[in-house]
Amino acid sequence: MSLPVRQLRRLAAGAAALTLATMIGATPAHAAAGSGYVRLAHLSPDTPAVDVYLKSGSGAVEPQTFRAVAYGDMSRYLRLPAGTYQVAMRKAGAPAGEKPVITTEVGVRDNGAYTVAGVGRFADLGLRVLQDDLRLPDPGKSKVRIIQASVKAPVLDVAGKNGTTIADGVAFATTTAYREVRPGKWSVEVEPTGGGRTSELPCTLGAGSVYSLVVLDDGAGGLKPELHVDAERQGTVPLGSVATGVGGSTPGSPLPGALTAAAAAALLTGILVVVLRRRLRAA
Repeated sequence: MSLPVRQLRRLAAGAAALTLATMIGATPAHAAAGSGYVRLAHLSPDTPAVDVYLKSGSGAVEPQTFRAVAYGDMSRYLRLPAGTYQVAMRKAGAPAGEKPVITTEVGVRDNGAYTVAGVGRFADLGLRVLQDDLRLPDPGKSKVRIIQASVKAPVLDVAGKNGTTIADGVAFATTTAYREVRPGKWSVEVEPTGGGRTSELPCTLGAGSVYSLVVLDDGAGGLKPELHVDAERQGTVPLGSVATGVGGSTPGSPLPGALTAAAAAALLTGILVVVLRRRLRAA
């Protein structure tokens, strides 16, 4: 049974509003009032896998548990109400009531973004709260920082294969400030300061986007650079996905949920507009 023209108009208008609301709601700049972003990372090379617990100080949010988080793992961002949260690490599989190996607190501010990472060697393991800067650069720039989590190269240099310096003398368990660079295809080279085995990461830095380049130890005695998306010019909620190769996400990784919803809403709007136009012509 065909719908009346008036009802079709209402549906089309509603779908258009849904598309706009979905796209606006997906941007970090339009996060829910009084909320921020937190993600968790394990960046200690000689620390076994851990279970990570996130608990709200006010009890406003249900406790979150991340099981068997291993070296090099980085979670997606969680959108959380502004407030104070406790982060605790326990040995993977340990009872939730067991005393944590380490704990820290993170104060989430409105529109703030943070990476809470286990860093250093196991003997002096600590949880560090990194301030993430999700402000997008100009469309003609990309923004990137280095998170140094390699103990095999206690100090390292990062540059493009063309000689463009990104950061020099980055010490183990430290994080650089963000730096603006030209967007496009890169071959990023990571090398121990003073010389040594160089590791290369082909990647694409999107125009107007923000990244963290995490340098890890690999299983073969070398370095393993990984590029994580902090925020994208397209307006998606930052998801901490890994950008590799010539610029896509890792094979098989899903589209951001907000982006998928926006695409579906846009498709529905288009279908309804076409149907409405046909009905108007036939009227």
